[in-house]
Amino acid sequence: MTQESPGVRVSTLELFFDLVFVFTVTQLAGTLAHHLTLSGLVDVVLVLFVVWWMYSGYAWLTNAVAPTTTTRRTLLLAGMAGFMVMALAIPEAFTEYGWLFGLGYLVVDIAHSVLFLQAGPAAVRMMRTLGPLNLLAALLVLAGGLLPEPWRHLCWLAAPLVQVSAGYLHPVEMHTISAGHFVERHSLVMIIAIGESVLAIGVGATGLELDGGLILAALLALAVAYYLWWAYFADGDRRSEHVLAEADDPARRARLALNAWGYAHLPMLLGIVITAVGIKKTLGHAFDALHWDEAVTLGGGVALYLAGHAIFLRVLRLPGAPYRLAVAALCLATIPLGHYLAVAQLGAVAVVLAAGAITEDIPRVRRAGLVDAIGDFGRGA
Repeated sequence: MTQESPGVRVSTLELFFDLVFVFTVTQLAGTLAHHLTLSGLVDVVLVLFVVWWMYSGYAWLTNAVAPTTTTRRTLLLAGMAGFMVMALAIPEAFTEYGWLFGLGYLVVDIAHSVLFLQAGPAAVRMMRTLGPLNLLAALLVLAGGLLPEPWRHLCWLAAPLVQVSAGYLHPVEMHTISAGHFVERHSLVMIIAIGESVLAIGVGATGLELDGGLILAALLALAVAYYLWWAYFADGDRRSEHVLAEADDPARRARLALNAWGYAHLPMLLGIVITAVGIKKTLGHAFDALHWDEAVTLGGGVALYLAGHAIFLRVLRLPGAPYRLAVAALCLATIPLGHYLAVAQLGAVAVVLAAGAITEDIPRVRRAGLVDAIGDFGRGA
């Protein structure tokens, strides 16, 4: 049964769990940076999908079953251990350590199912369908780690299909969803993931001479990361929480949660991964011409992130999607500039994002009045 518990907050243990999960995002960015090809991107998408599915499962889980006992915390620790093993195996998930990734994924899945069974009779009925489907997906990932090609990729392709089916085959109306906790949990993991773009600045600058050009490129990269934050958090997380909280029908609330915070967040996370790769490549060659694939990662990563957030807003019927799509298109238009000069593209993306933010804020300022707008700015909105 869906209930609203506005006082429930995300625990520090859940935040700790999110930090472990985001290590998988870091590993995916590093893997893509070393294999910047179409096949490498496909592999990253497959890994991100199955990993995000189970992370989302834990977000739904702790929304219904708070980690307040030793048994629950131990099971959550087992899930973290599984995510850690998966993250360590990601660079070779489609080669020699595929079996290790699959084993870690199986641990994550089993711990999730055991914990969910403690949520009450409704959860037990729900897990009769969801549990076996999640287990089947985990076994497909494990089988993919043990089998040769082409069976390996066929298993990896089948796992997301099973997971998507699970989202529609199990009785979603039986989930307990506290809108405040649910939105806060996803907001926290997004800000940690965006921090990956900031880490990419440090990684890209490692071993380089700290001159004015590098500092300029680093500051432009920081501006890009800031506007990724702005697109998601500039009042949007509060509005989205209100939409979810006002969905009284349990089935509709659960479907909104799945579509907006499940599927729509995938392109945003993938965009963060690709953007981090683009920033790293740019800082290493700030005053050189980027290869086409490197220029695509910078403009395309930001564009994909914005397109994902546009989908998120559209699902929730919130304003702002057209602005996101227009700015995404302009970010894609900067790709030829990067092929001419890397730092020029980085600067252009930062300017486009800033201009988009200012343009989108104009109607809000007019509606709210200058005084309210200044107040929002002071509160960090």
